[in-house]
Amino acid sequence: MGRYWRIYREFFVSSLARELEFRANFIAKLLHNVVWIVFFLLIVVVIYRNTDSVAGWDRGDALVLAATIFLLGSFSSAFFFSLVEIPEQVRRGTLDFIVTKPIDSQFWVSLRRFNFDQLGAIVAGFVLLGYGVATSGAQPDFPNWVAYSVLLVCATALYYAFMLILMTLGIWLVRVDNLWVLGETVQQVARYPIEIYSPLVQRTLTFVLPLAFLATVPASQLVRKIDYAMVLVGLAWSLGLFVAARLIWNFAMRHYTSASS
Repeated sequence: MGRYWRIYREFFVSSLARELEFRANFIAKLLHNVVWIVFFLLIVVVIYRNTDSVAGWDRGDALVLAATIFLLGSFSSAFFFSLVEIPEQVRRGTLDFIVTKPIDSQFWVSLRRFNFDQLGAIVAGFVLLGYGVATSGAQPDFPNWVAYSVLLVCATALYYAFMLILMTLGIWLVRVDNLWVLGETVQQVARYPIEIYSPLVQRTLTFVLPLAFLATVPASQLVRKIDYAMVLVGLAWSLGLFVAARLIWNFAMRHYTSASS
């Protein structure tokens, strides 16, 4: 474990050095992410000028939901940005060099780059979360925050596992360039409360395709009562999908025949 921590520290330092080579561009990307959050916040404000509730979620609740999906996206883009490079590595043949290194290949392709321009979005996401809780009328106590934090970690693990499986398909679907767009689409769907859908779709998005656990279920732990059963389901989903992603990646590596084949 200590060896991998030292390697990740080197990844982190090299990623920072890369960003500081073009400081103006780095600052511009930070501001761009913050502006995007402000823009989405304005959309929520406009919607709730004409209504007090959408599917049982008032404006403060909606802000908590928006903050949750922004934090999920920011954490994923910051820590696991290098996942989207897998299809390109397959096409260019650079994945050959990764699989021959004396290090776990999944660790390398997942954490090789830290995306520092997401730091602004992470800070803005926490600010938006605090503002949403303050204006929602809810008064979450310590257990609510613990349940929310646990499910936010589970959501990040779920999204990571989904993206790893998706990008692993690039080993076989070599000429498909935009697999990462499906990940963006998942975030677009998850940013809305599942209560806007029919009961059948709600059950599907909870127990078949666990998109509800990316934002709706974690946010509801703050603005509503804790549902311990859903916390356990979220833990089970994240663990199960993570293990599945690991197995699929290992299967892909056993059958990967390099770019020259």
